[in-house]
Amino acid sequence: MFDLFSLSLFANLSPEWAVFFISMIPITELRVSIPVGIEVYGLPIWKVWVLSVLGDMLPAIFILFLVPRLHAWMIRRKFLGKLLTKKMESAEKAFSGKYERYGEVALVVFVGIPLPFTGSWSGSLVAFIFNIPFRKSFPLILAGVCMAATIVTAITLFAGGALRWLL
Repeated sequence: MFDLFSLSLFANLSPEWAVFFISMIPITELRVSIPVGIEVYGLPIWKVWVLSVLGDMLPAIFILFLVPRLHAWMIRRKFLGKLLTKKMESAEKAFSGKYERYGEVALVVFVGIPLPFTGSWSGSLVAFIFNIPFRKSFPLILAGVCMAATIVTAITLFAGGALRWLL
C-alpha cells in the first residue's frame, strides 16, 4: 500500500534531498522535515533548517505565480467563472476585516505558527485571496516560514533531549 508519510519513499535519496522533498509535502511541510532531518538522519541543525525552509518555499513560489494565472483562465469560463467569483468574494468578505485590521503581521503569523493547515501553501493561497502582490507576499511568507522553522527546530531539540533523558 502507498503510504505518503513513509520514509521508504525517500530511501533511495540522500538525507539532504529527503529533508528537502519532505518539506515540500503540503500538509506536513517543515513540521515533519525538521524532526526527521535532526532525529532520524542526524543531520546538522543548520543544514536541516536551511533545506527545510528552501523546500517549503519552492511550492509557494509556484503557487504565488500560477494561481493568479489559473484564476484568470477559470474566470473566462462561463460556469466556472461565476462560481469561482462568488466563492472568492465570500472568502474575501469573511476574512478581509481580520487582514485589514492586522495587516501584514497576520500573514506572517498565519504562516509562522506551525499548526496543521497553516504554512507556505496556505499562506500563498491567502495572499492570492487578498490580492497581495508577489513582491509583498513572498517576503512575508518567507518570514513566516523562517519563524515556523525556528519554532519546530526548538521543539524538536527540546523534545528529543527530553525523551533521551527519560529513556
